[in-house]
Amino acid sequence: MEADLEELNRRGDDMLPGLLGIEFTELDGGVVRARMDVERKHLAPNGYLHAASIIALADTAAGYGCVANLPEGATGFTTIELKTNFLRTTQSGTITCEARLVHGGRQTQVWDAEVATADGKPMAHFRCTQMLLR
Repeated sequence: MEADLEELNRRGDDMLPGLLGIEFTELDGGVVRARMDVERKHLAPNGYLHAASIIALADTAAGYGCVANLPEGATGFTTIELKTNFLRTTQSGTITCEARLVHGGRQTQVWDAEVATADGKPMAHFRCTQMLLR
């Protein structure tokens, strides 16, 4: 995928990334950086950030990175496994995500992502495996 940041940010406007307010700030080879301002819609009923909001940010960053790094002959991908370890939560601020390509094979890609709080403290460690479609 040859796309600039403006195109990446436009791509999911009327889908989950847009609805959640995910914004991409960097796409550089096997590294993707994104951010999301925490709003009431991202919270669980207990008033803290919902785990699914964190996963959505990390999975979206990894997914956009996967598409940007598809090998020749691949037409897309589907997630076949993901795991997240949560370290802390928040109620407000901007959370950030840095996703990195760990393995870029012919059939699969593995991505690691770290989500951090507004003050830079690690919030979650995420890993997913993407099966490449042909």
